[in-house]
Amino acid sequence: MVPAKWTLVPLALAQFICSFAGSNMNVMLTDMSQDLDTTVQGIQISITLFLLVMAALMIPFGKLTVQLGRKVCFIVGLAVYGLGAIISALSPGLGVLILGNSLLEGAGTALLIPPVYILVTMYWTGLSERVRAFGIVSAAGGIGAATGPLIGGWITAAFSWRAAFGFQALIIVIILLFAVRLKDPLAREPDRPFDVVGAILSALGLIVFVIGILAADNNLLLSLGLMAAGAGVIALFFWWVRRLERDKREPLLSTALFRSRVSNLALVTQNFQWLLLLGTSMLVASHLQVVRGYDAIETGIIFSAATLGILVSSLSASSLVRRFSQRTLIIAGFVITGVGLPLLLLVAAVPGAWPFAPGLLAIGLGVGLMLTPSVNLVQSAFPEEQQGEISGLSRSISNLGSSFGTALVVTVLALNVAGPGDGYVLAMVPLIIVAIAGIVVASFLPGRATTSTRVENSHTG
Repeated sequence: MVPAKWTLVPLALAQFICSFAGSNMNVMLTDMSQDLDTTVQGIQISITLFLLVMAALMIPFGKLTVQLGRKVCFIVGLAVYGLGAIISALSPGLGVLILGNSLLEGAGTALLIPPVYILVTMYWTGLSERVRAFGIVSAAGGIGAATGPLIGGWITAAFSWRAAFGFQALIIVIILLFAVRLKDPLAREPDRPFDVVGAILSALGLIVFVIGILAADNNLLLSLGLMAAGAGVIALFFWWVRRLERDKREPLLSTALFRSRVSNLALVTQNFQWLLLLGTSMLVASHLQVVRGYDAIETGIIFSAATLGILVSSLSASSLVRRFSQRTLIIAGFVITGVGLPLLLLVAAVPGAWPFAPGLLAIGLGVGLMLTPSVNLVQSAFPEEQQGEISGLSRSISNLGSSFGTALVVTVLALNVAGPGDGYVLAMVPLIIVAIAGIVVASFLPGRATTSTRVENSHTG
């Protein structure tokens, strides 16, 4: 199937708006908490829950693309997301906001994002064409996350934070107009079994584990207990999967997905990339608003540096991948990001907001550089019949990184051992450690020859 020229528009826009939703509330913390009569931490938790719901449901909803079809899941996901955006815009309190934003928008995103990556993989089969397509979609995601604070801040300052959710609903309508014209490359298989038990166990395990991280600021013993319980449920999930496979039944997630060393390593880099991007966004935005008293638009403008970095590096991915191996690009991305984090740390005590720009620019350049090669390595490691599973797993791992990053930052800031400034410094330390770990993990990825062979083999599989 040769895709029409406009085909990439709804796919890229969908990734843009979902990533936008993950970061735009970061600059509305003060406005929203005052309007909804809650605390800044309450809004931060709703953001983390949005990312967590996405991650928890991405695997089972990715699997549903087989039974319901990629186009159907995409359109239904858009509708659910749009409904959540409208409810969020009208919310009278934190509870309704969590319903609209955290639950409905999170569930809608989990339903519509796997089809985006499945369709890109199926529409564009050549390496250069696929890298270009993933480059545009990944760039849209990175730009959405980076411009979330800027656009969200401008809308909040000019109108209201509620209008930012109206903006999301408007973009959803535009995407729907394109989506109804998309063609599904494969017929749906409504009679394929769906592992309900596995879906419940996987979602429950991830949710309990991340809630455990969030509980650390109130009760450390409870936090450790919840994280242990979450890990236990995840272990039970994998036991269930192996049991189904031994009985020759189809599980939610095949263990065959974890037999590719390249894919496993690339999945870890995806998790680290989004952890760093969303964790840094939450940390800097919280510091500028809560500690330094900047409003939404002032905070958002500073993030234009990260937006510029992601735009430049991610849109250059298709040309860079022809000159350098994907491993080299990922390692370079983590190195550049690792430079940006200490720059942000050094300006913690410097007056003004613009000193944060160089560090944010470096992080944007670094993350944008490695988004596309990481996604391409994962998706290209598997044949078409496994694209539903691997897309759900890939997006779940990425969104877990986002939720881990925000949960970690929110928890450390809430602990606030000795003061606001110390909370900023303490929260930056684990982010730097993750960047270093990313360099180590990426160094084990194969070089150009091995990667190219593997990718070409997957195309013929």
